[in-house]
Amino acid sequence: MLSSDEIAQLAGAICATAETLGQTISATAAELMAEDLAEYSPNDIRSALQSCRRELAGKFTLAAVLQRIHAEDGRPAKDEAWSIALSASDEFDTVVLTDEIQVALQAAKPVLDLGDKVGARMAFNSAYERLVNDARTQAVPVNWHVSIGYDAARRVEAITKALQMQRIPLEHAQKYVAELNYEATTEDGRAIAGLLTGRSFQPSAAMRGKLKAIKDGLAARQKEKEDILAAARSRQLEDLERRRAHQLQLIEEAKAKAVKSA
Repeated sequence: MLSSDEIAQLAGAICATAETLGQTISATAAELMAEDLAEYSPNDIRSALQSCRRELAGKFTLAAVLQRIHAEDGRPAKDEAWSIALSASDEFDTVVLTDEIQVALQAAKPVLDLGDKVGARMAFNSAYERLVNDARTQAVPVNWHVSIGYDAARRVEAITKALQMQRIPLEHAQKYVAELNYEATTEDGRAIAGLLTGRSFQPSAAMRGKLKAIKDGLAARQKEKEDILAAARSRQLEDLERRRAHQLQLIEEAKAKAVKSA
């Protein structure tokens, strides 16, 4: 929670952001926005305002700021969440999932057990969106945790991917090192245990391929995000240019009318 001084500073940053976007906002409105944002972390707020300055083409509102804060809270969209939930329903798979996915899956599981995937997905989406909205309203940070499956090889892959995607910290993953070491009868098992403990083991060619695929996938998603951001910046610059041209045209028309009146 921000202090009164921090809220005042945030209100100033909100006014400055609006001005950067060619808009104006009253001091009272900026202070109200700052109070509504006070429950979020300063870093998240700062990042969201920066994103607004860089990519927002429409009106600068509290909803625009919150949308960007929520987009960066680490919770997956409902389609990805459903995919994770399906994996979690298989007890052989080790899955890294959020609290909201786990609870929503419980709501959908009776329908899923009947073989109705469409109905189960609808039930899951409804519960998941409600849970995520409630968590975001209360500014509850995302909590990823590991659900251990029976297949030891899949544990290796799931925990490696979670580490690569920064969904669980190293110290969290280390909770599973003892079990991985105990069951690591293959070089791949010893290799992932080595990643977590700092010991050096060489994974198999197949495991190296999987690790590379994960790394390449993350790089591709990062590139996609950068492309979207660049396109948004381009649209914003074009919009600013159009508005400036329109203002210049209005000025010229006003000058011409003044000359005729004289």
